[in-house]
Amino acid sequence: MAQKPSIPKGTRDFNPEQVAKRNYISQTIQKQFETFGFQPIETPSFENSDTLMGKYGEEGDRLIFKILNSGDYLNKVNEVLYAEKDSNKITAIISEKALRYDLTVPFARYVVQHQNEIEFPFKRYQMQPVWRADRPQKGRFREFYQCDADVVGSTSLWQEVEFVQLYDMVFSALKLEGVTIKINNRKILSGIAEVIGASDKLIDFTVALDKLDKIGEEKVKTEMLEKGIPQEGIDKLQPLFTLSGDFNSQIEQLKTILSSSEEGKKGIAELAFIDNAISELGLETAKLQLDVTLARGLNYYTGAIYEVSAPEGVSMGSIGGGGRYDDLTGIFGLKDVSGVGISFGLDRIYLVLEELNLFPETVTKNIDVLFINFGEAEALFSLKAIKQLRLNGVNAELYPDNAKMKKQMNHANKREIPFVVLVGDNEMNNGIYTLKNMISGEQFKLSLTELIQKLTR
Repeated sequence: MAQKPSIPKGTRDFNPEQVAKRNYISQTIQKQFETFGFQPIETPSFENSDTLMGKYGEEGDRLIFKILNSGDYLNKVNEVLYAEKDSNKITAIISEKALRYDLTVPFARYVVQHQNEIEFPFKRYQMQPVWRADRPQKGRFREFYQCDADVVGSTSLWQEVEFVQLYDMVFSALKLEGVTIKINNRKILSGIAEVIGASDKLIDFTVALDKLDKIGEEKVKTEMLEKGIPQEGIDKLQPLFTLSGDFNSQIEQLKTILSSSEEGKKGIAELAFIDNAISELGLETAKLQLDVTLARGLNYYTGAIYEVSAPEGVSMGSIGGGGRYDDLTGIFGLKDVSGVGISFGLDRIYLVLEELNLFPETVTKNIDVLFINFGEAEALFSLKAIKQLRLNGVNAELYPDNAKMKKQMNHANKREIPFVVLVGDNEMNNGIYTLKNMISGEQFKLSLTELIQKLTR
């Protein structure tokens, strides 16, 4: 029995309608990227393993798809190592390449490798697939697209302000209202860790805190205790769990909590700067919100941290995120190049637009007119008109086979093609075309010029 075809878990096929909708989102994002002055680059789908490994923390390393070396890859593994069955040690020998996990680390590698030909500050955007060996679930896939924009080579907070505006403009262009841009600052998290005596456990602390909206206050406290953060420190956190009010009043409350931390105060000043600027500039549809529990669990953020959540009532995790990293290129030997970047979750944005019915009807429009095929002479006569229509921006095609009329008409209906053109002897002799509106059933006899005018309208 022939094997039933399938695809790996966490991957998807996209039909023409889905691809059209995905293109609508990516083209909308791309247009705004370019409006804001970002330039496109692309990097390979796989990188050398040592470019990726160790850059995303332990969790990330586990989720990187490794590529086996070609040829007899076990040849290099000696008997002792083989007998130990230590997969980490063996993997390092049998796999020298890996699929990219995100676009940020490859971008850092790109900047270092091409530093002499780049004009800094360098604003780049990149829209390519990434791969993660994650457990697939709703809104989480093993292969998905990232749409990133980053600026490297400037520490100016105006970049942070601009990214808030960029998020706002993209969601405004997609007609997605009620989006919340949450912002925090890694310096505030460091300040809090310092105040509660957990500076040496900053990563454990932030990873736990980041889960607050997912698992709740009590479980976060339990996790912190398990990671060795002292109870008296956790008690000092209490005001954080109850922070309330608008951006400004949260900033005032933070000043009290972090009065003894220089690092924390710097973070507060940065957030206040961004909030003041956005208050002056205004946002189209999104709202900016301070969220001190926001950590995004990644090791490389040093300043602002962003996360974008869908409008209320839509069950979806974040649909975008990012932040400031002061020294991402340092991992590749280029010190003191500050960067800040954001990402759009294309797949999740798709699900949100679908749920809220926000795709324009015209997005999936494919063909404007189908010419019915009555035979060789008629087909050639039709193709001359089709050529002119295409030159005038009309999507037109000829049914390829001289099949029964009913079959061809059914094909037009199934594909929701709004017009068909009928060309028989009479039409050919008089140089006219019979255009039928498939929705109303009306028919018109038109010259080629009239046909072009009618279908370009």
